[in-house]
Amino acid sequence: MPPSERHSLLDCLSGAPDGAPRSLYGAEFTVDLNDLALRSALGADPRALRSRSLLIHTRDALSAAVALVELDGAARRIVLCPPGIAPDYLPAIATTAEVDGVLCGAEDTLAGLEGLPKIVIDPATLAKPRAPRADAVPTEWILLTSGTSGVPKLVVHTLGTLAGAIASTGPLAGPLVWSTFYDIRRYGGLQILLRALIGGGSLVLTDASEAIDEFLARAARAGVTHITGTPSHWRRALMGSAVHGLAPRYARMSGEIADQAIIDRLRACYPRARVAHAFASTEAGVGFEVDDGLEGFPQELVGRAGTAIELKVEQDTLRIRSPRTGLRYLGAGAAPLQDEDGFVDTGDVVELRGGRYYFVGRRGGIINVGGLKVHPEEVEAVINRHPQVRMSLVKARKNPITGSLVVAEVVPVSGLPERPLGAGAEHLKTEILDLCRAALAPYKVPASIRIVSAIDVTPSGKLTRVEA
Repeated sequence: MPPSERHSLLDCLSGAPDGAPRSLYGAEFTVDLNDLALRSALGADPRALRSRSLLIHTRDALSAAVALVELDGAARRIVLCPPGIAPDYLPAIATTAEVDGVLCGAEDTLAGLEGLPKIVIDPATLAKPRAPRADAVPTEWILLTSGTSGVPKLVVHTLGTLAGAIASTGPLAGPLVWSTFYDIRRYGGLQILLRALIGGGSLVLTDASEAIDEFLARAARAGVTHITGTPSHWRRALMGSAVHGLAPRYARMSGEIADQAIIDRLRACYPRARVAHAFASTEAGVGFEVDDGLEGFPQELVGRAGTAIELKVEQDTLRIRSPRTGLRYLGAGAAPLQDEDGFVDTGDVVELRGGRYYFVGRRGGIINVGGLKVHPEEVEAVINRHPQVRMSLVKARKNPITGSLVVAEVVPVSGLPERPLGAGAEHLKTEILDLCRAALAPYKVPASIRIVSAIDVTPSGKLTRVEA
């Protein structure tokens, strides 16, 4: 369906090729999208929701996906609540978004939202014939930012801004089987849900209660052809064996810096796949995708005139102007989402070297070592080059002389965490330090390295960091 005809997600389902098999695969059951186009799982008349602002607060991602189809074009506003949001934040989110109802499963609890009416959705039973829908109303989609401390910011989108990067024809459309490590209630996962619905494909949804190997085994059984996640998702997946059960034609990374080590390892794992890394954010939308096998992105993408997506680098940070950008932050007194020229400051610091821009870190995540700036991601990229390193996390440790020191946690490929004080671990630490000394300024070299069996990631699949 052409973008100009996408009035709602239900239109996208109805406009897909007749009879083409399409499904949403959840951890416990599957929803046939052809059936969903004809039958409803909503315990309310959609016509009664036209003026409502509704928060989707379901236990599982499948219920949330079905809820989006039910509500888009019917409610005036839908608020996507991802897993992991502290109940203490929910009253403020509900107040800011003027929420007057919560859409959830029959067994879901509403901690923090007890005073709001509950509207039940049950995607396990699509028994009720779908009532004729009046003309679709313009629905605002409210997405919560990730990677922040305190109450998340609320970003206003529409189906048009969210689906601006998605074509209903072409190599990423058709009867493909998508999957993603992201939860579809966050921007990265939502993009893949929309790709499946608009392009006429299927989607294997992740579940927070599943181990990575269980999820990947389920994805393999469903015949996944296209799969996405953060670099941290992929590093963790490569620690197990189930990742080799997939045979995707397309594997993509986004949400974090994709360094050369993870690009090379993913290409080695899937030699027949197109391996790409993309830049996107909840505010700026999808900026670009790179699939040339190299970290960073070509200089010629910046400053191009007459293109729909415009990039510029100002004060060392990447800025984007795009029709895919969110409309605004929601709430009285909220800061502007764009500058006067329509550019979004992503906060991602880049550096030009040899005709290519490289991401070096976040503006707010700098470690100050005696007045000298260190981006943790730059150090991690060097550590991750070691063939015996699976993933790493660099952070600050307070020091009375320099203010902070650089320290690192390292997950080895195999074997070493069980004997962290043995000769193997000490040898690995020595090799990592030698690698860092050869590639980094002395103040960026870790003062200490700790071998660990795992590194924490956020609910959005990114390394857990404390920004300055």
